This record gives sequence, C-alpha cells and structure tokens, in this order.
Amino acid sequence: MKEKTQIRIIIADDHKMFIEGLQSLLKKHTHIKIIGEASNGEEALQLLKAHENEVDIAVLDIDMPLKNGFEVLKEMQNLATRAKTLILTMHDEGTIIKELMDAGANGYILKNRGKEEFVEALETIMSGNEYLKGDVLGNYITANKMPEPKTVHLTRRELQVLKLLSEDHTSGEIAQKLNIAVSTVDTYRRNLIEKTGVRSSLGLIKYAFDNNIL
Repeated sequence: MKEKTQIRIIIADDHKMFIEGLQSLLKKHTHIKIIGEASNGEEALQLLKAHENEVDIAVLDIDMPLKNGFEVLKEMQNLATRAKTLILTMHDEGTIIKELMDAGANGYILKNRGKEEFVEALETIMSGNEYLKGDVLGNYITANKMPEPKTVHLTRRELQVLKLLSEDHTSGEIAQKLNIAVSTVDTYRRNLIEKTGVRSSLGLIKYAFDNNIL
C-alpha cells in the first residue's frame, strides 16, 4: 500500500471544543499532523510566521476575534509562508464562498460535513487542487454567475463607518468614535451593503480591501 503524503496543518478557530474535536478525529490519520492551534486571527498569523517553512495547510474559520479568516487570508500573501488554506466554516452563502476563493483560498468546507470529507479536502489541497464539493460548489457556481457590484460613490461618513467596520469595531464602538447613535451606525451599515451590492459584513470588508479604503 502506497504511503500517504504527510500533511502538516495549523487550525484557527475560536471554539476550543471544536479544535479538540478535530484533534480527536485526526488521531487515526497519522499522515496528518497538527503543529499549532490558534483561537483568533492574530494568533494564526503568528503561527504562520513562526512555522513559515513547516505549515502545508492553514485551516481557517471565518468568524474569529481580532482578525477574521478573510483578513488572515489577505495578510498571508505578505508572509514568506508557502501554506495553502482550507476555509472551515458554517457559512454556506455563495457570495462568501466566492469572496474567499477569489482572495486565494484553496478549499472551502462546511463544519457539518463528516470527518472523511475533511480529510479528503486536506489531501486534495495538498495534491495541488482546489476543494469545493456538493452544495458549496453549487453555491459558488451560482455566485459566479451574478454580476459584479458596480463602483459607487460613498459619502465621507459612509467611508468612515466602512473603515471602522473593516477594522472589526462594533456598532457601539463606532457610535462612540463618531459621536452618533448606534441605530445610525446600523443604518449606515445597511446602506453600505445596499450601495456596494454585497450580501454581508464580510463582503463589506472585501469591498474595503479591493478599493483601498483601509
């Protein structure tokens, strides 16, 4: 029987029990080695810097403190690491899948999938291919058929709110910084989503990156 290629990974997720679950399911797969765990995006980047020549695949959640998965993925482009990325999340929206794959992710899998599919995803990415399957692939294809949002004019205040949102500030923090009501911040957020044509706060972050607003 052919020996399987060794795969060295880091896992970034802010739920410790979930990371422990992944550690447990991978015990039987001796060709996969976890060399580090991170509970937020900043820790993930530090791990990648510390093990830049050792990590084959970074397994990233999207919703994490300090820096989300999209921000980690973008900043990885400025590191010396050769690590590929697998997004492991509960978000199945096509626009989010497209945003992450367009930003350089090598695969995307949902947390409710079985352990064998998770291992399959790692092995597929390690072999040099992208991994999208089932509903994730269907939603990605649908999102690619949607027209790209047009460039829009944003007011000075909208730009301020967008920049602060992209820096992971809460509505309350933004309201305090700009001396406006929280409800007003939420209104700006809704207007920004409508104007830019994105579907989520993650889409707003991507819009901010793509248009050099940060």
